[in-house]
Amino acid sequence: MAELIVKSAAECKWDCASFGEIMLRFDPGFGRVRNARSFQVWEGGGEYNVARAMRKCWGKRAMVATAIPKNDLGWLLEDLIMQGGVDMSHVVWRDFDGLGKNTRVGLNFTEKGFGVRPALGCSDRGHTAASQIRPGEFNWEKIFGEEGVRWFHTGGIFAALASNTAEAVIEAVQVAKKYGTIVAYDLNYRASLWKSQGGKEAAQRINREIAKYVDVMIGNEEDFTACLGFEVEGADEHLTNIETDSFAKMIQKAVTEFPNFKVAATTLRNAKTATINDWSAILWYDGKIYESMKRDNLEIYDRVGGGDGFASGVAYGFMEGKGPQAAVEYGAAHGALAMTTPGDTSMVRVDEVEAAMKGKGARVIR
Repeated sequence: MAELIVKSAAECKWDCASFGEIMLRFDPGFGRVRNARSFQVWEGGGEYNVARAMRKCWGKRAMVATAIPKNDLGWLLEDLIMQGGVDMSHVVWRDFDGLGKNTRVGLNFTEKGFGVRPALGCSDRGHTAASQIRPGEFNWEKIFGEEGVRWFHTGGIFAALASNTAEAVIEAVQVAKKYGTIVAYDLNYRASLWKSQGGKEAAQRINREIAKYVDVMIGNEEDFTACLGFEVEGADEHLTNIETDSFAKMIQKAVTEFPNFKVAATTLRNAKTATINDWSAILWYDGKIYESMKRDNLEIYDRVGGGDGFASGVAYGFMEGKGPQAAVEYGAAHGALAMTTPGDTSMVRVDEVEAAMKGKGARVIR
């Protein structure tokens, strides 16, 4: 099995590049979307969340490749992204027709949930600028070949938006692989998104093509089953009773079919209520399973973004050469902390993550 070798910072302009859609999230606080009179606005997107965390939490150089319309919502999104410190030099700006028929910003209305009321998402993302991205719109030769990228992150939500975005992802990962960039992919299966492309059959066909170029594959049991056709024996719908051996067997099948996989990882969440979850993670590397600290009865403020926090922590662990056990611990701790603040993105720094990894309590820091 090949070692995961991350290119040095000196030979690359970017530590992390992400490719996907960034949406505006409208948050009604602890109320309901259907009764809201006001919303707080955040930016968010599975791929972008990783890049922003790389910049703001881990102190790395991050950029995003996406498309945004030239209107006030697009400029609001730009303002939020700039606050997150993520470079926008490779963003495609689309002309706006004044109505939103040709292009628009995707909107995501998300309730946090509370107690027995689960979190709820309602997306409004038809005809968005990013969903229209096609192969050839980004100069990947320049990005990966001339500028250089250490870690490239993209995922199954973006690939599911349209056949053209799936083709664009395949184009990107092929060039990334050509130049020795680590390709990380979060399967993030969403049945509702894949419906327009042909359902689960299309999801497997496209994700299995993308998987040929992936070094770090992230996803839970449903993701591996729906997107790649692998199953974890004995897993329930909440992934609370995954046996380590069962996960290892599934991964062994996956790496036999996709020998390019160097890391496979998943978070384990048992949502007892919207605000109390059991939380941990498993990572496979070089034939061995590494498990994070288990955080039972973790208090959740806003669950959205926990998985992206995990993905960025795993990236940081390997990027810093800290090894697989540290990578899964950084990921799980960061994901846990990301769920203690509002919005999709991380609001913590590396020293806070390391304190959580050491099991330090929540006493006031003075």
